[in-house]
Amino acid sequence: MGSPDDDNLPRKQTLKSINDQTKYKLKLLVLIILTNLLTIYIFTRPSLNLHPTSKYTINDSFSSDSSSLLNELNATKKQLETSRSQIIVLNQQLKSTNQLVNELIAQLNILNQSINKTKDSTLLNFNDILDDLSSEAKLALGPHKLPLGYSPRSGTDEVYASVGGGCLSYKEDLAQYMTYHVGKECPVDDVFAQRLMLKGCEPLPRRRCHPKAPVGYVEPNPSPKSLWSTPPDRSIIWDPYTCKNYSCLINRRKFPGFYDCKDCFDLQFREKQRWQFDNGGLDFGMDEVMATRRKGTIRIGLDIGGGTGTFAARMKERNVTIVTTSMNLDGPFNSFISSRGLISMHVGVSQRLPFFENTLDIVHSMHILSNWIPDTMLEFTLYDIYRVLRPGGLFWLDHFFCMGSQLNATYVPMLERVGFKKLRWNAGMKLDRGIDMNEWYFSALLEKPMS
Repeated sequence: MGSPDDDNLPRKQTLKSINDQTKYKLKLLVLIILTNLLTIYIFTRPSLNLHPTSKYTINDSFSSDSSSLLNELNATKKQLETSRSQIIVLNQQLKSTNQLVNELIAQLNILNQSINKTKDSTLLNFNDILDDLSSEAKLALGPHKLPLGYSPRSGTDEVYASVGGGCLSYKEDLAQYMTYHVGKECPVDDVFAQRLMLKGCEPLPRRRCHPKAPVGYVEPNPSPKSLWSTPPDRSIIWDPYTCKNYSCLINRRKFPGFYDCKDCFDLQFREKQRWQFDNGGLDFGMDEVMATRRKGTIRIGLDIGGGTGTFAARMKERNVTIVTTSMNLDGPFNSFISSRGLISMHVGVSQRLPFFENTLDIVHSMHILSNWIPDTMLEFTLYDIYRVLRPGGLFWLDHFFCMGSQLNATYVPMLERVGFKKLRWNAGMKLDRGIDMNEWYFSALLEKPMS
């Protein structure tokens, strides 16, 4: 990433160009005015003799030749006519100069407006950005003065709340999200809030209201039973979802229609078998993956887009703590993960991973990282995964979907650029829609090098 000075360079160059144009036109104006003033001075200076004195004295006037006097009068007349013509020309030049001055003044006004607009559009301060937001949104975002004044650690005497950059592109939605009664119950706007997050407004600002609580709340099952049992229906709020109980979610797999992670809530179906066996192809076994590291050195990790948390559940059975990120796409995925006694985080793939560098033993992702993510955004995500993994840490990229033309042209070079070392790589064609679609999966076990 560049420095702040690099980011402001185009703005500085734009302002410099406008100022140079203004100085040039001002110099031109001054030069024209000076030229015309010089012309006026030349034709009005005292040396211009419109009434020449006769070389004859009064005593000799009667003896002078009348023809000489006539010649002198004619010469004077010609000088007057010439002066009159020059004055007419000078008057025309002054009119032209006056018109030019007016035009230059108009252009200077336009330039001044351009400078002001440039300042407004490229040199906005934080208060300008928040202009259209509600008072509650402004209060949440700050800045807030530090009670003890200037802090040497942060280098400032104030602090701003974190908020996603995408929020500023959706100010009306952000204002709606921040509309509620302080200290009262929050609106049930989970779907609206998550849509904001998926647009890049992540993290959302904090709110001063209470989430709606389930009526007749029932506590979750005790551990370890909770890992493989369905939570009570009265443990969550069902308002945001199409299904209004877990039985509906479990039976989704039996009916047509597309749902995210359609059979994930049925813990006695395919979820029960995931990562238990290694078929030598796309499906890696969990024990086989862990066997690539010295026993006991895989302890903590992350599952990106982990559905209902089954990867974390299987890892917990192996004494490994996994944090699972998930979105609630028409289903209470985060609530379900937590009910199983696992750690869930409601964050999307656009957010920087909230872990310090060189700390995690393993990062896993199945299906969620694929070609639906823009290439540049995906590369930043892969570098972020590399950042949080410790040296020797594992990145298990599970069933990455792409087109055949993208596999070697885009994604293999991308992973090599990031710097991962390949421990295992398997690719296979996705055939459910026909071979002509040229759709592929690949699974990879990658290592962050030790040095």
